[in-house]
Amino acid sequence: MLEVKDLHAYYGKSHILQGVNFNVQQGEIVSLLGRNGVGRSTTVKTIMGEVAPEGSIKFKGEEIAGKKSFEIAHLGLGYVPENRDIFPTLTVRQNLVLGMKSTKSEGRWNIEEMFKMFPNLGERADVHGGVLSGGEQQMLCMCRTLMGDPDMIMIDEPTEGLAPKIVEQVALLLQEIAKRGVAILLVEQKLSIALKISHRLYVMGHGKIVYEGTPDSLLKANEIRSEWLEV
Repeated sequence: MLEVKDLHAYYGKSHILQGVNFNVQQGEIVSLLGRNGVGRSTTVKTIMGEVAPEGSIKFKGEEIAGKKSFEIAHLGLGYVPENRDIFPTLTVRQNLVLGMKSTKSEGRWNIEEMFKMFPNLGERADVHGGVLSGGEQQMLCMCRTLMGDPDMIMIDEPTEGLAPKIVEQVALLLQEIAKRGVAILLVEQKLSIALKISHRLYVMGHGKIVYEGTPDSLLKANEIRSEWLEV
């Protein structure tokens, strides 16, 4: 589904990504772990065309490095940024409608299903997005991306600052997304969530991938966790 090879990226003269290599298969949940500042968010922004890439990024076999963000989105790659980028003056329902690629065809998801999965959003369907709580805005941002019926979705820190109950809802949604054949690249700070729902994990350090494995193998890799993840 997604194959990244020898990916480099810069902010000015700062060399942020220094030869990143990884892949995500259809229906997989793959987590990208690491401490703040190691390049995880830059990785997904570079894949999405928000940062100029050097190297190869193939999505469904097509080279997308250098394409514009909207072109990449139209190919079926969804992106949920960490800043919960919703339309604050539009209602919850209007935000979801804007996420749809087409109002004429049915995708994997529909608005009523989103409301069933997240009752909080259904109860506030006609409320402006700007008055929602942080957790509700995160849910709305994820659901709006799903309304575009992507084949893969990249999600940056979806549980940051959320209450434990909402974190559980987000984890269940991610598992449901994968069940429907949608691949997920998850940038996550909470190791417990990543270990619970991921099929595979990559650990980043200093702009490179320093570890690849399964949740079980990472649990046994005490030195890796100590050096690259634990505070």
